Amino acid sequence: MPMQPIKFYYDVLNQSSRALYILLEASKIPFEPVQISLLKGEHLTGEYRDKVTRFKRIPAINDHGFQLSESVAIFRHLVREKIVPEHWYPRKNLGRSRIDEYLEWRQRNLGVASTDYFQQKWLVPYLQKTRANENSVNGAAKQLERNLNDFENLFLQSNKFIIGDTISYADLLAICEVDQPKYIGYNPFIKRNKLSKWYDAVREELGPFYKDVSGEFESKLRTAEKGHNEVISMKQ
Repeated sequence: MPMQPIKFYYDVLNQSSRALYILLEASKIPFEPVQISLLKGEHLTGEYRDKVTRFKRIPAINDHGFQLSESVAIFRHLVREKIVPEHWYPRKNLGRSRIDEYLEWRQRNLGVASTDYFQQKWLVPYLQKTRANENSVNGAAKQLERNLNDFENLFLQSNKFIIGDTISYADLLAICEVDQPKYIGYNPFIKRNKLSKWYDAVREELGPFYKDVSGEFESKLRTAEKGHNEVISMKQ
């Protein structure tokens, strides 16, 4: 009997949403995608709070009445309750422990830095219909620089991927973090050869799953930017 689809609430502007979307597609887990617009504040409505998640966050899922938010919690739920290929979260050679180590590090470091840069450079100016604050962007850029250096030095050693020669969820989430500033004009690869080599390997391994979702991400950015630039031009 085929698995019934879960409802997946997401916005491709959110890096964790993209990572989980790719995981669902690559793992062939049946799901119903439900787009929630961050730019319109749809995740902040009372209806979303009451019907989807009390935390008013994305991504979120509804698995046959079981509501869950927070991306890492969703990932682990999928591993436990669905059929997810072993390489994403492998038991062998303490792979899960290494992935958990990255997931914990990422929440306080690269995830914070990539989100802050995206917000200061792109999201805040869009929502406030103004230009980015140069001092805020520069401060966020410095934090991002430190975290990208740490990511390369701590996690990208001699292996092809973060935990070895096979791609895992750590790589999938990390490439989405790197893309967050990259797709709004930041070059993360300057003087980071290991990062560049790893990035190309992950992108190639993910194939069309990554290409489709990142293409949707870029398209949504460019469409929003066009409207934002028109508003700024009218103010001048």
